Amino acid sequence: MAKMAASLLESGEDAFRKVFKFYRRRNPPPDYSQVIDFSTGVPSDKIVPAKLDLAAVTDAEAARVGLQPVRDWRAFGLQGYPGFIFISNPFLPGSQPSWVRQCLKTYPQKPNVCNLDMHMSPSETQDIWGKSVHSLSVRSSAKREPKTLLERLRWVTLGYHYNWDTKTYSTNHYTPFPADLHSLSLQITAACGFPGFNAEAGILNYYRSDSSLGIHVDESELDHSRPLLSLSFGQSAIFLLGGVCRQDAPTAMFMHSGDMMVMSGQSRLLYHAVPRILPAPQGHMASVMEGCGLSLQDSSGVEAVSEEDWAVCCRYIQSSRVNVTVRQVLGPGQSFPETPSSHQRTDAGQTAGYHDRAADGESEKRKRSSSCDSDDAQT
Repeated sequence: MAKMAASLLESGEDAFRKVFKFYRRRNPPPDYSQVIDFSTGVPSDKIVPAKLDLAAVTDAEAARVGLQPVRDWRAFGLQGYPGFIFISNPFLPGSQPSWVRQCLKTYPQKPNVCNLDMHMSPSETQDIWGKSVHSLSVRSSAKREPKTLLERLRWVTLGYHYNWDTKTYSTNHYTPFPADLHSLSLQITAACGFPGFNAEAGILNYYRSDSSLGIHVDESELDHSRPLLSLSFGQSAIFLLGGVCRQDAPTAMFMHSGDMMVMSGQSRLLYHAVPRILPAPQGHMASVMEGCGLSLQDSSGVEAVSEEDWAVCCRYIQSSRVNVTVRQVLGPGQSFPETPSSHQRTDAGQTAGYHDRAADGESEKRKRSSSCDSDDAQT
């Protein structure tokens, strides 16, 4: 990766942007040989084992949120990125479908906030799933039809709702954080050495095959001592992790369905981006697709998904990726300042950090794209 980045810097453009554009390129397609794939187990001088706290989460606690025993997790770190932990799909067989359904059916429901609220009335966005399920269930792939509300979904915010204009959170824009996602986040972060993590804000991003996420740093939260958690479902993505400045060449890695990342310590405030969504390797999607038909363990608190719901979820994730980021906004004893201030560095030159090349005629979405998507279409 360092050799490739060096070869790309001849024009004087910063290292991160050059690598981003390299992987974003469509013609000719980029070479993926330098992209780290944690799922393969292929040795790399860049990959190091990550130490987990095996005693922090019991097998029963892990199973209740659909996770394997922590001793079976495949967790890695990266040389030069202290505090970064990559966990390669620790979900139990049959549990990913439940989380996919939550992301598509439950979390977009009111009182949570989504991009469609920017230009539609509350009654129109009240039941995004219900208003989309029939069309997605019977649609013929050969016939071009108008996009459903679910297909037009780009982001959903949970808990403390992120303000895209001021790039802040506030006490007067809050709805209860989903208990199941809070529990999942608590177990993951505890196993990674962060007991007592309080999931206070979540952002879901819905990526189509031609979407990307611009170069940015997540620093809107008031407490940076707590980690940033990222979960990926559906199609795969290339994730770029850089340094504290744009001149630091990023490291590229694949994120597949079920993969998780924890950014903490010195890695909490690093530049990162997603230049490309890719078709998931056949084996990865097969494990997700087949999972719905499996009987979940009796000790699992993850609810089984009906055949009807899974048919819709399957159709969606066959061409899309859903990413969930969870954050603790406030530290112990902290409160929001009376006058909000911006806490987010973004790539102002990057056209709308979260690109939607599939034009759906949403003029309001385009108008707000630079504020709504460069910041928290966050991986």
